[in-house]
Amino acid sequence: MKKVLGYFRESRAELKRVTWPTKQQVWYSTLVVIVVTLIASAYLGLVDLLLTGVLSRII
Repeated sequence: MKKVLGYFRESRAELKRVTWPTKQQVWYSTLVVIVVTLIASAYLGLVDLLLTGVLSRII
């Protein structure tokens, strides 16, 4: 039981040292992730469409 309590004490102490991002940093990071995801999905969708067209003509 001492090990478990020690683990929680150490975890709490470590979380106090963390530099948490501001709301603005979280917002911008989320926006970047969404934009990159949309660009990647559009690219992969276009490649899939092109390869489907090429392969359907070959087969």
